Amino acid sequence: MIYTVTFNPAVDYVIHLEDIELGAVNRTESEEIFFGGKGINVSTVLSNLGAENIALGFISGFTGKAIESGLNKNGIKTDFIELENGITRINVKIKSKEETDINGQGPVISHEAISGLLDKLKVLQRGDFLILAGSIPATMPDDIYEKIMERLKDSGSNIVVDATGDLLKNVLKYHPFLVKPNNHELGELFGIEINTEEEIIEYAGKLRQMGARNVLVSRAGDGAVLSAENGEVIKMGVPSGKVLNSVGAGDSMVAGFIFGYLQSGDYRDALKLGTACGSATAFSAGLAEKEKVEELMKIL
Repeated sequence: MIYTVTFNPAVDYVIHLEDIELGAVNRTESEEIFFGGKGINVSTVLSNLGAENIALGFISGFTGKAIESGLNKNGIKTDFIELENGITRINVKIKSKEETDINGQGPVISHEAISGLLDKLKVLQRGDFLILAGSIPATMPDDIYEKIMERLKDSGSNIVVDATGDLLKNVLKYHPFLVKPNNHELGELFGIEINTEEEIIEYAGKLRQMGARNVLVSRAGDGAVLSAENGEVIKMGVPSGKVLNSVGAGDSMVAGFIFGYLQSGDYRDALKLGTACGSATAFSAGLAEKEKVEELMKIL
């Protein structure tokens, strides 16, 4: 089974208007609502591909109920912990001459709720996958990823970490199955600026030396590089297309990679499907759909 965790999900309210004037009444040209959060994005793409998975995390209030109901309607199983206080955050995305984001703070997550999540993770067993993705809300301990991985170190499960900075560095000692920085984030981990493919390969290798089993470095329009635990370095370009949306492309790549690996056990196949999923999201208004992914797989 594949599990995802989203600590701070959101209802993303996207509004489009030609221009915005502060201090005045502004009327939208169109509006969209998405259920956001990196783990939820991974769950959605997995479900679109036909991969059964369970979305875990914290929800609260009417917005939390909307996320849970919406995911269930889309065929995604959920096992959220419902908090007693506040509401799951609403993020307002203003698409105008300039893009502006107003992100909500989200509810306080109690120690009891964190303990409840750790208890739910006890079901993971050998061969299962757990995807930990995104930043940590201010009300949670900053070592929560470490606490989870410490609990699961003897379970035989495979943990994927899509995070940045110390949040990523501090879990390498637990040998995550996969980490997925982009090329800029990889450079930041080592306090340098990475400009070449050779540097990506070198520093992805360093992350493996520090404990990561596989390191997948996304490069936006320049494709991706995988430094695999079997010693292979696999490169993959991206198909040509018009980029409509960059939100969730990295999460889509993670979803495709894991599903591809589960299907074949081959890292090249996994990277190909991951790249197709990331590109399908980039070329779409929302997250990758199976039909678009299959179309791109034929030309990769």
